Amino acid sequence: MKMKTKIVAYGSLLAVTLGAGISSCTNLDEEVYSEVLASSFKPTERDLPYILAPIYAPFRGSMLGWHGYFDLQEESADAVVTPVRPNGWDDGGTYRRMHQHNWTSEQSQPNNAWGMAFSSISRCNMTIMQIEDGTLTLPEDVAAAALVELRAVRALAYYFLLDNHGNVPIVTDYRDDSLPEQNTRQEVYDFILSELATVLPDLTEEVSPNTYGRMTKWAARALLAKIYLNAEVYTGTPQWDKVIEEADIIIGSELFALDANYSDVFTYTNQNSGEIIFAVPYDEIYGQGASLHMKTLDPLSRLVYGMSAGPWGGNCAVPQFIDTYDPDDTRLQDTWIQGPQYHASTGEEVINYVKEVSEIARDGGVPSNAGFRVGKYKIKQGATNNLDNDFPLFRYGDVLMMKAEALLRKGDANGAAALVTEVRQRAFKDNPEKAAVTGADLLKGSTYQYGWQNPDGTVDEVNGGADIKFGRFLDELGWEFAAEARRRQDLIRFGVFQTKSWFNHRPHAQAQTRTLFPIPFAELSKNPKLEPNPGY
Repeated sequence: MKMKTKIVAYGSLLAVTLGAGISSCTNLDEEVYSEVLASSFKPTERDLPYILAPIYAPFRGSMLGWHGYFDLQEESADAVVTPVRPNGWDDGGTYRRMHQHNWTSEQSQPNNAWGMAFSSISRCNMTIMQIEDGTLTLPEDVAAAALVELRAVRALAYYFLLDNHGNVPIVTDYRDDSLPEQNTRQEVYDFILSELATVLPDLTEEVSPNTYGRMTKWAARALLAKIYLNAEVYTGTPQWDKVIEEADIIIGSELFALDANYSDVFTYTNQNSGEIIFAVPYDEIYGQGASLHMKTLDPLSRLVYGMSAGPWGGNCAVPQFIDTYDPDDTRLQDTWIQGPQYHASTGEEVINYVKEVSEIARDGGVPSNAGFRVGKYKIKQGATNNLDNDFPLFRYGDVLMMKAEALLRKGDANGAAALVTEVRQRAFKDNPEKAAVTGADLLKGSTYQYGWQNPDGTVDEVNGGADIKFGRFLDELGWEFAAEARRRQDLIRFGVFQTKSWFNHRPHAQAQTRTLFPIPFAELSKNPKLEPNPGY
């Protein structure tokens, strides 16, 4: 049984174990073996995954849930788009608004991400309160370990809010039912760093099935590196040295390594990956929610994978992004489903995915086969609506690339190039000479042909990518991390999100304000202490 399944199952057991309800029996002398009685349950640190399982559960919705973090990071950026299809997908214009940066404070996209993050925070605060007031009785050492992990999980949830919404309330007391004050983005940033600095010494260093999918010391350091990487966006002050410091600690631990095959990081047995530092565990039965394949595949693809349910046929790759790949880069095939797809039983062609997508919206929708589909998270035969693949939020390849970017921005282009080459090597096993990049390469602009795409596929209003500082490195991030819920963040850091056109997107009239999503209108309505983000 996989660890992610155990966590879900034992989370349910705990509710029985710690609850007061025990079924009655007429023979009072009977020895009960079928239940674990609250009076005899003596939790140890080994029980922490099961005690804390409900705290991690909301991240499944936050990551891949409807209008969750994946949608916000990818649909608003330059690699993934959801065009109108013959079977729908206009959805009141929500995907066009996300693509064109015309979202408002009243729509589920982007507001769902706010609610999902605060759901995690509320659960953490509640459990912290239960431990502190003795409602959840734990031995002293177990309680101490639980509290530091809970604060690390809460810091992770606040990181999502810091990145997406910025100026959010910091709520740490579950007992306090007053309307919370609004905090600035700088204050949220400082709070997360303070929390992580406090708990880091006491977080576990163990890397095993027992700590998989949990906030260990290594996950916390990866989170710190990620926050420092974007510090200039969040606060106006870069922190490149701190990125390198955190990355070096993780690298120096020698506990993680690049998987031999890129696809191993994302397959349906990726809990065995040696590259993953922190993942959101999914399970097709016990931990559902990984349904990205349903959103991206055409309904006919059910025949390719022997699926009982028909996918919905929505998002796909932006053609301009696909054009940036080297054809020998195996990540192109490992990330995007393309070309003819064949019936699992008869071998007959059922659909042929083409790169071309004419426009985001037109009468009748774009053809069902238009656009390469997200295939990074490998789909097994007989897949259900929910995949078994875990979602890698922090992985060793990212640590190497974060250090490389910090070195590049500090002037050490050759040091950065050595790390980028290391990451590229597995994608060019048959062409090892193409894996190597130089410092001079990374100082070039992007190969992305930014501009407005016409229905015939031509690009007008070309503003290219050659002028993007370190644009080649941005390309490297795109190839390595496509469809990993991070492209928006990278584009903002490189100044592209605010300035460039792609597909049917032009820079918004208030482009600088689009780097933050709005405070939801519902929250503004019920809490007069909150102010809208600038531009909303």
